[in-house]
Amino acid sequence: MSPKVGTRRMVRVARRGVVTLPKPIREKYHLHEGDVLTLIDLDGVLLLSPRESRIDALADRIREELEARGETLESMLRTLRQEREQHGQRG
Repeated sequence: MSPKVGTRRMVRVARRGVVTLPKPIREKYHLHEGDVLTLIDLDGVLLLSPRESRIDALADRIREELEARGETLESMLRTLRQEREQHGQRG
């Protein structure tokens, strides 16, 4: 059974910063050894996303989650702009 959106999982940082993603998450997103993920620091909230994911779609989902909690988008938007510039994406 695939994990639901918003499911919380605990992971441990091992030697040299290695983090193992839980098997249900790896299966849901078809992640395999050697796959590249994007890590975005949203001022203390770490977002890990498959390389193929579009930053804009992720931003929309994060915005909705943050707004539902009454949180600010300021630091998230600053980080997303930096990611777009780094990866040559516009808009």
